Amino acid sequence: MRVLVSLALLAQALSAWAAAPVFGYKVVAKFPHSTESYTEGFFYLNGLFYEGTGLDGHSAVLVTQPETGKVLQRLDLAPQYFGEGIVDWGPNLYEWTWQSHIGFVYDRFSMRKIRQFAYDGEGWGMTRTAKEIITSDGTSTLRFRDPATFKEVRHIVVKDGNQPVEQLNELEYIKGEIYANVWHSDRIARISPQDGHVIAWINMAGLLPDDQKINAESVLNGIAYDAQHDRLFVTGKQWPTVFEIKIESKGVEQARGKPQAH
Repeated sequence: MRVLVSLALLAQALSAWAAAPVFGYKVVAKFPHSTESYTEGFFYLNGLFYEGTGLDGHSAVLVTQPETGKVLQRLDLAPQYFGEGIVDWGPNLYEWTWQSHIGFVYDRFSMRKIRQFAYDGEGWGMTRTAKEIITSDGTSTLRFRDPATFKEVRHIVVKDGNQPVEQLNELEYIKGEIYANVWHSDRIARISPQDGHVIAWINMAGLLPDDQKINAESVLNGIAYDAQHDRLFVTGKQWPTVFEIKIESKGVEQARGKPQAH
């Protein structure tokens, strides 16, 4: 019996450190990005970047031309709202806010507000599957919501081995996986939407030199995917560049626990 208990404890300990593999990246192309944009939401659709920006009094939804960075459409939020994640849903655009518990639905083409909705907790990142909207709130929990009501349908707790991954931020749904920024981390988590386990990490360290960052809050935050051409884009808060990257399997390392948020 003592041997069985010891083996069980050993298996539990190993599971806790069963960290997901870590992949590298290669920069394929660079696109301009405004250093005034405090990126909180980001996606690619029909040849355009859609971006939700934060900061009180400076929050906006922007539609830009990737090659030039030219702003084609802009919607400024009322000064009391700190803008967060955005996602497309049919002809509409959803956006929610950080601590106001208020979200908005816009007509994606005219940027006219159609309605607003309420929710509990903080608003961080947002993405979608074909049936549900997926949201983060700064914890290790991702919530799947009914787009018609924004009510939670189910949730998952994101873990690397047995270690919860906290401060999940901007999200993107890519090929059946959820990609997530971790606030103040240079790593992107690739997450199973079924049970929340981290499938792999992408180590984005060194992507933008420190001397090109506005301040300590100019962190990696923004993932967009062009499904038609299989292109992956990443950027950060007030970064001067959007990077198109390819995930590199060469030099895969083994993670040791979750990335440290600081």
